[in-house]
Amino acid sequence: MAFPLALSVSSPVLAQDEEAKRILKAMADYVTAQQQIQLTYDVDIEVITPHLEKLQFASSGDLKLARPDKLQATRSGGYAHVELFFDGKTATVYGEDSNAFAQVEMPGSLDQMIDRLRAEHHIEMPGADLLLSDLYEELAAGVIEAKYIGRGVVDGVECEHLAFRNRETDWQLWVEPGTAPIPRKYVITSKTLAAAPQYTLRIKSWDTKTPLDAGAFAFEPPEGAKSVEFTALTGIGELPPPAEAPKEQ
Repeated sequence: MAFPLALSVSSPVLAQDEEAKRILKAMADYVTAQQQIQLTYDVDIEVITPHLEKLQFASSGDLKLARPDKLQATRSGGYAHVELFFDGKTATVYGEDSNAFAQVEMPGSLDQMIDRLRAEHHIEMPGADLLLSDLYEELAAGVIEAKYIGRGVVDGVECEHLAFRNRETDWQLWVEPGTAPIPRKYVITSKTLAAAPQYTLRIKSWDTKTPLDAGAFAFEPPEGAKSVEFTALTGIGELPPPAEAPKEQ
C-alpha cells in the first residue's frame, strides 16, 4: 500500500513543482500588495535538550503593519510579554516583565528594520519572512524541490498544502485558496539538528480593511519603565530561561 501512495504523491514531479510555485507566487503577490494588515497568530517552537528530549514552547500575539515603514507587534509566551514598535524612524523593543525598553534609530523601510534587528541585535519576529516586500524571492531562494501536496484544513479553513526543500531546511505552507490567498500556516523543519525540530506559525485572523490607529506605531513608555541597551534587555526570547535545579533538603 505504501508504494502506490508514494507514487501518487511524487508524480508528476514537474507539474507539482510548477503548481506549488504558482500558488506561492500568488500568495506573495497578494500579501505584498496589502498596504495594511492586522493579524493574530500562534507560534510553536521545538528545542532538543542535551538528553535528546524534544520540548515544544507555545506563544501567541498580534501584529499591525502599514507599508512601507510602520509596524507594531506583540508576543506573549506565558513567561515573557514582548512588544515591538517601528514608526519609520525608531525601533523599540519593550519587555513587560522587566518593564524595560531598548530603542535604536532605524530610519528606513520595514525590510531594512527587520534585517537590522536580525543582524545587529539577533531579534527575530514570528513569521518575519512573510512581511518582506520581496516575499516570493525570499521564500523561493535556495529551493531545490517543490511539491503541491493537496488540500488541508487549518483552523477550519480549507487550504492548499505546499512543501519545499532547501539544503538545510524543509518548509511547508498552507495557503487559503481564492482571491485572498492568505498564508494560514508556515512550518520550518531543521535538517541540520538531531530529531529535526520544527518552528510553526499559524495565522488565526487576518484583516486588511479595518482602519489602523495612527498612534498604534508610536511607543509610549509605561510608568516606571527604564531605558536600557539591547544587550541588557532580558526576558524577550521565545524560550524560557533554564529552570533552576531543585535545592537539596
